[in-house]
Amino acid sequence: MKLHEYQSKQVLERFGVPVPKGSVATDSESAKIAADELGGKVVVKAQVLMGGRGKAGGVKLFDSSQEASEFAGSLIGKRLVSIQNPAGMVVEKVLVAEQIDIAEEYYVAVLLDRDKQTNLVMISAQGGMEIEEVAHTNPDAIVKLNIDPAWGLDDFEVRKAVLKAKIPKPAQNQMVQMIKKLAKAYNETDAEMIEINPCALTPDGKLIAADAKVSIDDNALYKYKSLSETSADSADDVIEAEASRRGIAYVRLGGDIGIMGNGAGLVMCSIDEVSAAGGRPANFLDVGGGAQADRVKSCVELVLMDENVKGLMINIFGGITRGEEVAQGILSAFEQLDVKIPVVARIEGTGAKEGLALLSGTSIIPAATMKEAAEKVVALARG
Repeated sequence: MKLHEYQSKQVLERFGVPVPKGSVATDSESAKIAADELGGKVVVKAQVLMGGRGKAGGVKLFDSSQEASEFAGSLIGKRLVSIQNPAGMVVEKVLVAEQIDIAEEYYVAVLLDRDKQTNLVMISAQGGMEIEEVAHTNPDAIVKLNIDPAWGLDDFEVRKAVLKAKIPKPAQNQMVQMIKKLAKAYNETDAEMIEINPCALTPDGKLIAADAKVSIDDNALYKYKSLSETSADSADDVIEAEASRRGIAYVRLGGDIGIMGNGAGLVMCSIDEVSAAGGRPANFLDVGGGAQADRVKSCVELVLMDENVKGLMINIFGGITRGEEVAQGILSAFEQLDVKIPVVARIEGTGAKEGLALLSGTSIIPAATMKEAAEKVVALARG
């Protein structure tokens, strides 16, 4: 789960990481109050979980609280669109923060190194908006330090990495301390990633987290009830956001054949079969074990929210999830939704006979195997 910038900074501030003063506003009036409290010289930042918000017009500097207020009012409710997120996201709140004079920009992050199965610190003296370009054109400018899972970080290792990254001397000690605080925050908040970019050095020699991104492991969300409202916003896609609100595992893949099944492995196999049949999977959707009829109906609704979907393959292997419950959910969805696309269902296992009997006589096309279901739905979608 991605956190908004203001939430990320709140997390870091708890662990002693210096961040700019600021507060969240949801309308022009509250934005003006926040800007007045900071003396009028502020930056207004759209709080949307998407990349490229600055280039999309979601970040702007002001020297007066009135101008900041007017900009915030025009920004809230607006859909920002970027190269990273062509669908865009609607701005519901903004962060009004003090402006920081920046002498130099660095990059620092703590994240998971899946290859080495350890946590990893990344440091660069070339921070800023184009850090991805730096990683591509000059990878040696980014220094990596793996964290020993048993012993953690040693000061000498951190200092060595900071020197290797060519962080200037005025910022070296502060960077060492900041990395240690970030590593502590990473561990204690169940984070998957903490990124500060830019990590700014001010003209008077202070190191501060000018921007921050924090992502929390979804499996630890039960510990953070206050952040639950953000979980749906974490999805860059509107259907993924709705799926998150419904507690359904859904990933949009961009094709035109909708896919749903019970169990991640079965759904991935279904995706492979659709691809092998010449189709383009539109999504990954796992209805989950023991899914009742109303949940199945909700899953069908999600798939149909994608206007590109031209056919739906339902692949169920009954066990905890009973075939007749799935069939009842499909029928319920068809009764309440205007389903105009072909639907092919393969149901095996517990309750399969009862489920297929319920679907008999409807427009839903049965299939005996997963391969047959994939071939049928691709052929029908093309037709």
